[in-house]
Amino acid sequence: MTDPIRHLTEAGRLGRFYGDGAWRDPAGSERAGVVNPATEAVIAEIALCGRQEVEHAVTAARRAFPAWSRTAPAERAALLDRVHGLVMERLELFAHALTAEMGAPISYARQAQVPLAAAHLRVARDLLATFPFLSQRGTTAIAREAIGVCGLITPWNWPLYQITAKVGPALAAGCTVVLKPSELSPLSALLFAEVMHEAGCPAGVFNLVNGTGPVVGEALATHPEVDMISITGSTRAGVLVAQAAAPTVKRVAQELGGKSPNLVLPDADLARCIPLGVASAMRNLGQSCSAPTRMLVPRARLAEVEALARNTVAVFRVGDPQREEMTHGAIANRAQFDRIQQMIRIGIEEGATLVAGGPGRPEGLATGLFARPTVFSAVRRDMTIAQEEIFGPVLAILPYDSVEEAVAIANDTIYGLGAHVHGADLEQVRAVARQIRAGQVHLNAPDWDPHAPFGGYKRSGNGREYGREGLEEYLETKAILGFYQ
Repeated sequence: MTDPIRHLTEAGRLGRFYGDGAWRDPAGSERAGVVNPATEAVIAEIALCGRQEVEHAVTAARRAFPAWSRTAPAERAALLDRVHGLVMERLELFAHALTAEMGAPISYARQAQVPLAAAHLRVARDLLATFPFLSQRGTTAIAREAIGVCGLITPWNWPLYQITAKVGPALAAGCTVVLKPSELSPLSALLFAEVMHEAGCPAGVFNLVNGTGPVVGEALATHPEVDMISITGSTRAGVLVAQAAAPTVKRVAQELGGKSPNLVLPDADLARCIPLGVASAMRNLGQSCSAPTRMLVPRARLAEVEALARNTVAVFRVGDPQREEMTHGAIANRAQFDRIQQMIRIGIEEGATLVAGGPGRPEGLATGLFARPTVFSAVRRDMTIAQEEIFGPVLAILPYDSVEEAVAIANDTIYGLGAHVHGADLEQVRAVARQIRAGQVHLNAPDWDPHAPFGGYKRSGNGREYGREGLEEYLETKAILGFYQ
């Protein structure tokens, strides 16, 4: 079966939460509709949990922690291996869930959203074979131990991908978890909970509680028995979680907003890097915190860049995400669609040059949350569209007169999550990359690397995900002096 709504309905999952190894009915009756953004129709209803369900899940996670944290790394790796296999086995079911709940084109869900999510499980599994949980420094032993019960708060834009990026390393470290996915895109999370159960995850090690940020998110952040919160979301949400968590002095790892630059050096091959840059900015319809939505280009080559960007956007196919030929689907939810439209209007009002796209839906699409891939040029660094995260298919092209100015523009933001640099002289590309204040920099459009740590400088957050650093985020460090004598 590839219909996620039918599957979850027949299994009785939509109105329940997963805690202490079983599907359970919440105490309250509050529900939230799941909206298909391509049709704007409510396609399902999920149960919204409250503090009572959080208490149940946290209690189960705390009870399971001592035994799980003492398991051998090979045992934890075996669980992750089974989970990875089940996710890939159900790729079509997960892909259709992502298309239904957040508008991802079915081809993109199959090729990127699901397999990249599975890669996080594979990396966490493989790290366990070599990670030094105990190492020697002179006569002192350095022990890396699981931090404890972790509350994981994930967003609506990469629903499955962000779940595995947190659950995989947390379980590998020996932590137990309570997951709160976005209530706007909860279907893939419910399917993932099924996978965890069928993979034989011990009771209490993994728990899922659907609900809103102000209720479930806050309950996790303030709970004295939760040792760590890992949140991916807006900077505003990250601040609220950190404030709520402060009285209990728990660790808070935050992957938040971004306004990533794509710095095109004067010697770059424009015919190659501009189409790649436009496509990267609008990947997932720009609904990625690290999307390179500021393209910095030499002023003397601005006209060439505009023509290449216009031609790139012209071949995009925006429409029904269930159709294989579509490159871009629907914006994930109404609030985000409205913000994108507002920001496009602001760009026009502030005097940026509209190269492609604009406000409204693409031609021929009268309903659905479909936005026009939009490119602005001659953007000044002080314009709203150059400073604020839009989180949509809107690219701002900013001209520069020197490489030094370009670096200054790249760093002229409150964010510091990602960046891209393109150029023929690799030494110069490397030198520029070292000057950009961002947690991850891509040089000349490299392949994605699931081992590369990901996280932000400045208001893009703190802590790192992916790879070894992502595992270390869930560990405490203990020094045992005199251990070796």
